[in-house]
Parts: sequence; C-alpha cells; structure tokens
Amino acid sequence: MSGPRPDTVSGLLAEIADIGRDPVRGGYSRPVLSGAELSLREWFVAHADKRGLEVTTDRNGVIWAWHTPDGSYADAVVTGSHLDSVPGGGAYDGPLGVASALVAFDRLSAAGVGGRPRAIAVFPEEEGSRFGVACLGSRLLTGAIDPARALALADPGGRTFAEALRAAGATPEHLGPDPEALGRIGTFVELHVEQGRGLIDLGQPVAVGSSILGHGRWRVTLSGAGNHAGTTLMSDRRDPMVAAGALVVGVRRLAREVPEARATVGRLVPTPGGTNVIASRVDLWLDVRHHDDATTLALVERIRQEAELAAAEEGCSAVMAEESFSATVDFDAGLRDELCEVLPGAPVLATGAGHDAGVLKAHVPTAMLFVRNPTGVSHAPDEAVEDVDAEHGALALAHTLEHLA
Repeated sequence: MSGPRPDTVSGLLAEIADIGRDPVRGGYSRPVLSGAELSLREWFVAHADKRGLEVTTDRNGVIWAWHTPDGSYADAVVTGSHLDSVPGGGAYDGPLGVASALVAFDRLSAAGVGGRPRAIAVFPEEEGSRFGVACLGSRLLTGAIDPARALALADPGGRTFAEALRAAGATPEHLGPDPEALGRIGTFVELHVEQGRGLIDLGQPVAVGSSILGHGRWRVTLSGAGNHAGTTLMSDRRDPMVAAGALVVGVRRLAREVPEARATVGRLVPTPGGTNVIASRVDLWLDVRHHDDATTLALVERIRQEAELAAAEEGCSAVMAEESFSATVDFDAGLRDELCEVLPGAPVLATGAGHDAGVLKAHVPTAMLFVRNPTGVSHAPDEAVEDVDAEHGALALAHTLEHLA
C-alpha cells in the first residue's frame, strides 16, 4: 500500500483558506495576535509537530521549527516568513513562504539531506497593520527597536502591544534583543510572493532578490477646531479635513516630481468622525519609498512643509512624527550569486516591499526568492499565485536549502 500523499503548497494554503476572511474588505484581515493570526500559528505548529520538528517560541513571539541532525543549533540554515496580513490583504503575502518552507523541508527529509541544522522561522507583525511598525518581531529580535517603545505601541482600538501580549498569554517583560536566537542563524533565505509584475513580464516563475527600497512611515496630525456642521459658517471654520485633503493631493504631486519615488496616504482618521461634525483633528499615515535614502528623507521633508502650508491655509496646525524607517537593503552579494548558480535562469529583481529578511541582513547573510504573481497585485484580494508556480517555488527553495546545507 502506498503511504499518505505528500503535502503541496496549494494544499497547505487550502487548509487555511477560511481563516481570517474579511467579509467587508474582501481578502483576508489577519492582524497580529488576533484570533485569525493565532489560529494560523496553531496551524503551523501542528504541521511542524507532524514532521517531527522541534518547535519553540522565543521571547519576541517568533516561532522556530528545528531540524537538528546532530543536536546542534549553530550556523543554521533558516527560512520562513510571516502569517499576519494587511487589512483586506491577499492569500499569499506571508503564508506562501511558510507553506513553501514546510514543503521544502519535506523534500529535504525525503532526500536524506543532512549537514547543517535547519529551521523555519515565523515572524509576528511583519506588516505592522495592527501596531504601526512593520517587521516588529525581527526588529525586537535584532535590537532595532526599543522594547519599551514597542510595548507602548497601540492599535486603532487603543489596546497596547503589551496588553495584547498578556491577553494572548505571553510575557511582555521578556521582549527585546535575543543574541542567542539571532546567533544561531548562519544564513536566512525568505521566499515571498512577488509584489509586482517583474516575473510575469519576464515569463519566469521564480526570481532571486537583489535589494529592498528604503522606506518609512510617518504620522501627520492636523489640528483645527471641532464644531457643528450646520451652524458654523464656511468663513468661520478651521477644518483639518480640508487641510488633509489638500495634503493628500500634495503628496501625489511631490512624489511625481521625484523619479522612482513612491508616496502613499493609505489611512486617514478624523476625530470625532461624525457625519454632521467638523473634525477637531485628523491623523493620516504616510508611506514614502525610494532606493536612495537621502532622496526619501528629502521628499519627506518637502511633504512636511506641504503639510504645514495646507494646515496654515485653513487656520490649523500640523505635526509630523516618524513611526519607522528602514534604509535601502542590498542583499548579500555572494549569497545572491550562489542562488543564481543553484537556480540557473532565475532573474535578479529588486523589490519595493519591506521584509524580515531586510531587517536580519544587518546581522546575518540573507537572500530572498520571489514567486510569480500573474496579477502583479499585492496587499489586496487580487493577489495571486498559480499552483504550478507555488510548487516550483518550493522546489527552488529546497534546492537552495540543500545547497546551503
């Protein structure tokens, strides 16, 4: 009799297809420490246990699933990704890398590949969609963010990261740099759905990553005078919503003046938010990206000046505060070249999206693989990966890990 059929990437993703569906936005909403994200973490642990991997969760909420042939954790080959999502995100951003890692490990085990220890890492709050700082788990692991600042971060409902951790049974006091866990990583390779059209236009299923654009997030607070929408004359208003509208248009204009820059206002929250109320305050969040970090920061400064001008014209004030910034990351050139030898014909592509691999790069050799996305859409329900490409990506990851092992 034949044994059970091996898992496939598409089969694994089908198991979680109903977790975190968003009936309003479409796609998936799986913020960190939500019921959906915690269910996905349980799903991963169950699959790691099924494979006989040793599972631990470190002080920062990173899940590690280990294969250690000789009992050593030193100089490990590590792969993995994340399971949280943006609001109304696609099915593949994060989970594709986790499912592909499980299938790649199956291939290595079936082939009897030994050598260096290997692990799958699942990082929390990669998107920053709940607490505002992207790659929060890897930033805590590496010491790139102060634990006190991280614990004080609050979600849109006002719950702090510390409170959410306690509610999930974690111990906030233990958060912070973990040199022991970080020191076990000899090499890190992250597989991710491509967030763009590079591979579909090139007719290739898998690419090797070259770099990540520098990017950051800023919060702009516009303050005016709240009042009654029916009794306040137009000439008497100090309306921060009008200033916010002007700023959104100004951000687009300024970004278009800088070649290859990207600037986005993706979230805007008025206070108090009533239909018949002139807002007293409007908070909006700005995302700015460019491959040259000085250019990114210069564009942000121009936007700050634009915010002050738009506010002053409405009798309001404007304050901008940086929430996070990540410099442009060039992945390890030697490791990139090794991957190109292992995967002949794979193109080398840069990405405008941030990843945990970019945070880890300052500490260990890192690389990325991208799997073709036929729509070119990401962070939205239309994100897609063909089943055949998903399996091709897992095979490419297995070849990569075997070479590194």
